[in-house]
Amino acid sequence: MRPVAEEFAAEAVSPAELDALLAAGWRHFGTDFFRYNVALHGGVICGVLPLRVRLADFAPTKSQRRVLRRNADLEMRIGPAAHTAETDALFARHRERFAENRPDSLRDFLSAEPARVPGECVAVEVRAAGVLRAVSFLDLGAESASSVYAMFEPDEAARSLGVLTMLREIEHARAVGKRFYYAGYAYTVPSAYDYKKRLPALEALDWGHGWRPLPAGFTWARALTAG
Repeated sequence: MRPVAEEFAAEAVSPAELDALLAAGWRHFGTDFFRYNVALHGGVICGVLPLRVRLADFAPTKSQRRVLRRNADLEMRIGPAAHTAETDALFARHRERFAENRPDSLRDFLSAEPARVPGECVAVEVRAAGVLRAVSFLDLGAESASSVYAMFEPDEAARSLGVLTMLREIEHARAVGKRFYYAGYAYTVPSAYDYKKRLPALEALDWGHGWRPLPAGFTWARALTAG
């Protein structure tokens, strides 16, 4: 597999430009855009798989429906992404979950003006009695939506709030007429991102060959030698 490792900076991208970048395997944190197809994870060199969902074909699985039912008591709000004292405080608690590669700040992932730089971004908030318990950030392109970052209250881990915000992002993307939902990357070895591999109507970028549906019984290690 030919290695891919590229990056650039952009203060603004149009919705159509964002669609094209996502389709080519690019992601971004703030104004820093990047793509790569090989990573070192858990001491193992592995393949990196950009993932997206065909929204017209998506229906939640039985376990995902359970997550929705378990959290029916929570309030959902969607609005322009913003840095607030509330989101900073939640991030400070959320980051303590990581034993290594602990992020420093939410600003590692979002620009100073995340609602409009480098493009439109909304926040999907989850609240209990008005108190923020989880939030994720969703980029909106012309035909695509892309999950940027998600965080949740550590003591609410049993609620699967990360899965909940992902499902609500998908719901919102469908409601506003998008074709694809980009779920970020997963690896060809087991990782904390494996929950993304269980999304229905899923496709992975076969580097150099385009997007391919993932059939039942797909062997993730096969992607390591693709191309």
